Amino acid sequence: MLPDIGVFGPYTYLVTEVVWGTVALALLWRADALRPAGKTIVALYPIAYVWDWYTLEVGVFAIQLRTGIDLLGIPIEEHIFMVVVPALVIGLHETLHGE
Repeated sequence: MLPDIGVFGPYTYLVTEVVWGTVALALLWRADALRPAGKTIVALYPIAYVWDWYTLEVGVFAIQLRTGIDLLGIPIEEHIFMVVVPALVIGLHETLHGE
């Protein structure tokens, strides 16, 4: 049985982003990959934004436990997600395979 993190109410998604963002930041810091990861994230961000905006607009998915704050047509949590996910992937990759 999974723990119910819904106790954070409208901040649930934001809390998960902060937790996983902290893990990503720690991995990038440990691998000394903050700068190259930042460049990659900046390059990926516009693509992720358009993809996310479109899928939300056409109803592919809905986000229930969020703050309700939108920025440029999508939830603020999704903007954070578009930074955290590639940061986590790059941080894990660099931790496992970096020199």
